[in-house]
Amino acid sequence: MKILVSHPTSNQNNRAVLRGLKDQKLLYKFYTCIAVFSGGFLDKLKTIGPLKELSRRTFDEDLKKVTKMLPFKETMRLLSTKFRLKSLVKHETGLFSIDAVYHDIDKKVADSLKKHAKNHLDAVYAYEDGAYYSFQEAKKHHITCLYDLPIGYWRYARQLLAKEREAWPDWAATLTGFKDSEQKLQRKDEELALADKILVASTFTAKSLRVYPGKLAPVQVIPYGFPTPVSNRVYDISNRPLKLLFVGGLSQRKGIANMLAAVDYFVPKVQLTIIGNKSTNDCEALDKALSKHTWIPSLPHSEILTQMLAHDVLLFPSLFEGFGLVITEAMSQGTPVITTDRTAGPDLIEHGVNGWLVEAGSTMALQSCIESLVANPEKIIAAGKAALETAKKRPWSVYGKELAEALLKT
Repeated sequence: MKILVSHPTSNQNNRAVLRGLKDQKLLYKFYTCIAVFSGGFLDKLKTIGPLKELSRRTFDEDLKKVTKMLPFKETMRLLSTKFRLKSLVKHETGLFSIDAVYHDIDKKVADSLKKHAKNHLDAVYAYEDGAYYSFQEAKKHHITCLYDLPIGYWRYARQLLAKEREAWPDWAATLTGFKDSEQKLQRKDEELALADKILVASTFTAKSLRVYPGKLAPVQVIPYGFPTPVSNRVYDISNRPLKLLFVGGLSQRKGIANMLAAVDYFVPKVQLTIIGNKSTNDCEALDKALSKHTWIPSLPHSEILTQMLAHDVLLFPSLFEGFGLVITEAMSQGTPVITTDRTAGPDLIEHGVNGWLVEAGSTMALQSCIESLVANPEKIIAAGKAALETAKKRPWSVYGKELAEALLKT
């Protein structure tokens, strides 16, 4: 079986897909914007201050021969962002917006499929917002369309989050996920309709697809992997406030209004650190809440892991999440997580054993869970150790292997 993978910007889960397919000798081509390989020209550039972003685009050397780079639009997007040329990267309409980058790669993959079909290409593996043109062309050549949906389905998101505007009107400005045009949303639906198999990383994402207004291809849940677990976690939580941490965008989609209301009840018995950028500068309720706690707008990924290691519990009360990588990251540091039933939590966490699950949107449920830990901090130690054991059993390589094996059965 020969599979062509397309991902304009790549990320950790995409790299695991590539690794899994490569190990199973299934990877035919990989299309992306920028790929850095050891010893190459771009590898040398990434040491220069403004170009350090390139280090995030580093790939294993053995992928070099199958990788096709299409760097122009993504390079211009990065430069436009760097120099604050906002009109060029404006949502959907900007010449170098992320939408333009995805469409560019999608079209170029589509243009290449006739040639690849002659080399007996079997399948195209593409991601949401980057599969429309390539899947349409794939159908003409009887090439299987494999669709990776990393976040929950948009119709379900709107159903759930519309209620938050009513429940938390002071936080409505943070719910910025309603800005996609009808054209973009229609494209998402058409991508799903063209797919022959749909891959998702959580049971919640699979559940969100139930409101799709049509017939869908089979949906398979394969949870992402964990980062390498630490081996030096030390627990000392006696005679001090519990150290709670939140990492993520500062939006009510993440349930932060519920979280802040719940945490305020326990100060000074708890201390909360918040790491994440504001989704808007036009929310007085958010600004007021942040002033009460330690707020860090942004940190490098390595320093976020360090913060996770230094805290007792990660709070992640998201109301709509395709997965929630911060869950696996915290657990890999031995930091147990309180999360909701609308994340990958139910796929990874056994309530009260290696973390805790609460009802999404329930301030009382979150408050009750925190109260239990304040009264019985020893539960944190037991759950943290169990979280580490969970992380050890599912490295990223397991995700890649399971996905490759699933595709072999397609």
